[in-house]
Amino acid sequence: MQIPFLSGKPAARLASLLMLCSVLVPVAAAWGDEDPESLDVMERQMAHLQEQQQALQNELAAMHQQIAQHRARLGGTSAAGSGGAGHPLEVTGSGGHVRGGWVPVEGHAPQRAAVAGGERVGRPHIGGYSDPTSELGDQPTVESVVAHREEDLISHMANNNVGPHNRETVGAQSAGALGSKVFHLGPVAIILGGFFDAAALVENRQVSSGIFNYWNAIPFRDSSNFHTTNFNGDARYSRFSLMARGQLNPHLTVAGFVETDFGASAETTNPYESNSYVPRLRQAYLTLDDSRANTHFLIGQAWTMLTPDRVGIVPRQESLPETIESSILAGQTWSRQWQVRIVKDFLKHRLWTGLSIENPATIYDTTGFSAAGDNGEYSLANGGYAKLGSNGVGLSSATTNYSNEIAPDIIGKLAWDPAWGHYEVEGVVHFPHDRSVINGVGENHTAIAWGVGGSMILPVIPHRLEVRLAGLAGKGIGRYGSVLLPDATLRANGAPALLSSAQTTAGVIAHPNKVIDVYGYFGMQRSGRSYFDEDGGSYGYGNPNADNTGCMTEGSDLNSAALGGCTANIRSVEEFTIGAWYRFIHGQYGTVQAGTQLAYSRVHTWGGMGGAPTTSLSEIFFDFRYLPFQ
Repeated sequence: MQIPFLSGKPAARLASLLMLCSVLVPVAAAWGDEDPESLDVMERQMAHLQEQQQALQNELAAMHQQIAQHRARLGGTSAAGSGGAGHPLEVTGSGGHVRGGWVPVEGHAPQRAAVAGGERVGRPHIGGYSDPTSELGDQPTVESVVAHREEDLISHMANNNVGPHNRETVGAQSAGALGSKVFHLGPVAIILGGFFDAAALVENRQVSSGIFNYWNAIPFRDSSNFHTTNFNGDARYSRFSLMARGQLNPHLTVAGFVETDFGASAETTNPYESNSYVPRLRQAYLTLDDSRANTHFLIGQAWTMLTPDRVGIVPRQESLPETIESSILAGQTWSRQWQVRIVKDFLKHRLWTGLSIENPATIYDTTGFSAAGDNGEYSLANGGYAKLGSNGVGLSSATTNYSNEIAPDIIGKLAWDPAWGHYEVEGVVHFPHDRSVINGVGENHTAIAWGVGGSMILPVIPHRLEVRLAGLAGKGIGRYGSVLLPDATLRANGAPALLSSAQTTAGVIAHPNKVIDVYGYFGMQRSGRSYFDEDGGSYGYGNPNADNTGCMTEGSDLNSAALGGCTANIRSVEEFTIGAWYRFIHGQYGTVQAGTQLAYSRVHTWGGMGGAPTTSLSEIFFDFRYLPFQ
């Protein structure tokens, strides 16, 4: 493409300098053979000329950017395929070639934008996204993917009126949103993300889990904690992330992503003086994206592919609630774990298919079974024992029992992004595995657990008001829900007895303007039961002969610590919550936002002797965040 202003004075000066350099180089070489001192002079002159040449190139890039901005202010032709007002911008990036990007403009389609040295002209707003393939073609350029300030240009192309996350929303931050600036180390683009967080809550029960809701620990009336209010505040969920991306060839992009916070506790952590919470790994993975074959590969620790998405099957575009609580929401389907994922998209990035193998784990309930040791062994009614797992050794936690597993979980997903909304279905197969020893004879047992589910996002008012629905149901998949209900209990012979499971969430999220987000959610997770009675003993989950006597009486001797306290098995957990976020500072130095959330959770149990006790938890959350990169 001929660019008229290249023929102006700066271009002529640059051409003259280049011609002079071409003449001086051979002369300097010949002269240098006879006069070393003169050669040194020529080398200094050449270095000065090269500095002038670089300065002129920078001057040209700046002129391109100024002219593009001037044209944008004056108004120009709508971007191709935009269907609305827009300003096509093209400028030359460092190195003298054109880089393309997309600037979403409030209420209109994305525009062709300038990227100079990896930076796009303008900044993103919450707005509509139209299909930019009419200008770029179906396949994005590597530069537009690698150097673009948006998370992934390919996710814009689906154009489902839901669109990628706005990076400033809390749902995006939970998924791992990166900042809006791109830095370069040679051919590698570096993008930073994360935030400084200061959160607090007031709750009407003493749970001692901070802003992480551990619903299994909500006390019943027999505990004094049920009658005690609690305040807690900390900064342990401050988060930092980094992505490095590079170009392998014109169609293949490689990237590495890592994310961490301080949600873990060491043995020396105490709430009285140092509050020394330690860093923990949230995500760490490598991706390969092929824009020609429309295939996407991921290996490492990331959100499980069962987690609902916003667009396609794209990392960091998971559909997560806007809640303050770090346990997200009761009934939410999620896990962060090791995986190997392959995804392919079709029909101009509208239809997505994915297959993932992921790290397995099984949560066992052992109600009625006494521990035969401290290393994952439980006594059976017939005198033998079942081996469910082993305590960690080496660099694994010695106080955690890791379940025996025979194979990885297998997960498949199908996602569809029409012009309105995002829809997906998924399934998982899991293989709980243990070993029993009875009368000196050992036997391995393997069960087949499974789950099917789906989710949808309905953009009632695109980018202003949306409804989210999601659910998962099956047998032996309780650990994929926020409540962490058990996957299995034990049969009389020590084999896994799978528990049915169901979980669902529904939410309404509104963005009345660019600085306020308002939300309301309902979440629920339930578990089935499996039990047997033998030799006068009651075993299994939800056994109607379990002793729940005294669960409703504070200080009851029937629920003393020696007897294990109230051990009523949870049947279901429900949570209702509303909240809002306000971004009161937003500019070139980042974003500062504050939020509050009201939450009410209720726990129902399986009935036993003494009835089916219930309990509840009411909470008020407060949060303050500074996002330096958004």
